[in-house]
Amino acid sequence: MFNPRLVALNDYPFTRLARLLSAPAPESRAPLALSVGEPQHAPPALLADTLAKNTHLWGKYPPQTGTLAYRKAVAGWLARRYGLQGAVDPDRNVIPVAGTREALFQVALLVATEDAAGNKKRIAIPNPSYAVYEGAARLAGADLRLLNTTPESGFLPDLHAVADQDWARTALLMLCTPSNPEGAVADRAYLAHAIKLARKHGFLLAVDECYAEIWDHEPPPGALEVAASIGGTTDPFANVLVFHSLSKRSSAAGLRAGFVAGDAAALELFLRLRNFASGGVPLPVLEAATALWNDEKHVEENRSAYRAKFDLAEKSFTGRFGFQRPGGGFFLWLDVGDGERAAKRLWTEAAIRTLPGAYMARTGADGRNHAQGFLRVALVHDLPVLADALPRMAALLEGN
Repeated sequence: MFNPRLVALNDYPFTRLARLLSAPAPESRAPLALSVGEPQHAPPALLADTLAKNTHLWGKYPPQTGTLAYRKAVAGWLARRYGLQGAVDPDRNVIPVAGTREALFQVALLVATEDAAGNKKRIAIPNPSYAVYEGAARLAGADLRLLNTTPESGFLPDLHAVADQDWARTALLMLCTPSNPEGAVADRAYLAHAIKLARKHGFLLAVDECYAEIWDHEPPPGALEVAASIGGTTDPFANVLVFHSLSKRSSAAGLRAGFVAGDAAALELFLRLRNFASGGVPLPVLEAATALWNDEKHVEENRSAYRAKFDLAEKSFTGRFGFQRPGGGFFLWLDVGDGERAAKRLWTEAAIRTLPGAYMARTGADGRNHAQGFLRVALVHDLPVLADALPRMAALLEGN
């Protein structure tokens, strides 16, 4: 009666985490969640002010294409951020979405999961990665290809290690930069190689860039700017889609506002899919999101606050647990030997919730879960909270 693919799907990481940490935390400490990537910074006042001015729009059904003002704001931001002046057509290259989770799930439905002979096509994803990638691939009925990310590969998939015949079977490659969970940034050469592979072998490259505005020393390059620089195609963004959200950039996770941009032909089909599968982003939300994409001051303040948290983490973890200051995003990816054991101890002894790395990964073809020894820590709370928590974590983990 039920979809066997869904029945066979692994539990979501936080469902597993709830089981692992079912024991009570010590009453002497207030529970602290460093497990979920939910920014705790106050959203800019601009958000609430704009929503309040547009309450008259709640009674209207929003179109899937959103508003022209929103699409122009996105196109303008992409132009400023990635040097794409004049390249992004707000009518052909941008679609608003409710955050990026459902859009990243739906992109797997855009591609063919079987070839003409009935052979399964592949969807390739980083391992570990955001659980939605795996769920999308498996429920779409594709052959899932796990691309391990390890310290040796710079915590990005080693695309050169995949044979041409495997790329020929690929329908979709999903990447994340800065990566979740490791904070690794794909440089221009890496992105160019991925795009050239996609165009050579005719697959779609979906790049999750939702952490792109939280960076340390320099802004991460974007897949669209690299695609446009390569040239050789009628559509400068051929074979490439990028996914952005205001959840991290503007500390507005509950707003559920983002966009997909890139390949015009893919977006035409994506819009058709969304007409069947999704409600549009509410008009008051689009008005608030338009204002946020047009404002950079709050983003710079947000980024500065995360840099200060990286400084705190550096003091507590440098020289221990394989600590690397992330190039982007707000996660620490710590090698603690046994992520599950460490997460359980942190909860039962210090009331701190973290996420075992293994819950974001799967056992690969080599029979190993390469994230088994890691722990993901989300630096989402303010400085005083982290100034207390991080040294305590480090001290406890030393005895893990």
